[in-house]
Amino acid sequence: MMLRSVELVLPGAAEAAAFMTDVWGLALAEARDGAYYLRGSGSFPYIFSLEEGPERFVRTNTFTCTSVELAALERRVAANGLKAAPTTAREPGGGTGFVVEMPDGELFRFLVGAGEVAPIKGRDLPLKLSHVVLNSTDAEATADAVERALGFKVSDRTRGMVFVSCNPSHHSLAFARAGYGSFNHIAFEMEDMDAVMRGIGRLRDHGMVPVWGPGRHGPGANVFAYFVAPFGAVVEFSTAVDEVTEDYKPGAPEDWTWPANRIDEWGMSDRDEHALSVAEKAFRFRREWTPQPLPNAAATPR
Repeated sequence: MMLRSVELVLPGAAEAAAFMTDVWGLALAEARDGAYYLRGSGSFPYIFSLEEGPERFVRTNTFTCTSVELAALERRVAANGLKAAPTTAREPGGGTGFVVEMPDGELFRFLVGAGEVAPIKGRDLPLKLSHVVLNSTDAEATADAVERALGFKVSDRTRGMVFVSCNPSHHSLAFARAGYGSFNHIAFEMEDMDAVMRGIGRLRDHGMVPVWGPGRHGPGANVFAYFVAPFGAVVEFSTAVDEVTEDYKPGAPEDWTWPANRIDEWGMSDRDEHALSVAEKAFRFRREWTPQPLPNAAATPR
């Protein structure tokens, strides 16, 4: 299973897409019907979409999976009584599957048969999405629901977040202990640390400075730099997170501590807490579909 894309709706989608391509470094894959589909250098047809709408919200976070994985997911989702519905993707790549709403309102989509495209070259193109972080009313309860209903595994816990994985990457999702539900940030995986640093320089050329970074996280060990995009969301340049084995033991908050006045491994940058707090509340989830039975919900595994 792989995290493929995030789909946002917002006013000024064209301007937001222009920033993400001309400044941030993504490539425009396709534009139609008021939506802009942006890709990285990898084989996914797009990894970030921005669709014109009167209000800002998160439509979904999309994962690709196999047909066997999809059937198992549908059974799990039904057994846990979650709201879900079959779906056919209308975006580049297509695919079929289902959308599901978690207890705190988070929306996820799982697709099979989603097409891929030939990779493209670009020195500073992000490769793909690294991870997505969502704010939670109760991060532990959300992580527990994701483990039970979606088969993800908790990979680490800190004082601020619970990290979960769905493949060898340390995390594709994390849930922040925010006390409310919303979109925290989206992280774009860069080729290496130099690409992250060049990204910082490129945004500085446009009058922007990081709201946090550069630095190196503890869980996942990725190098990072966070910015608040002009359209309101928090976006992150990131190196790849570590891969973990099946016997990896999740850390507890007390395992991830730093010296006084430090908030990451390097301790060379401060966080703009006010800017981050505002931006992390900008996009909430909104369900636009009616729950329906899933095809494999009652199927018995063979």
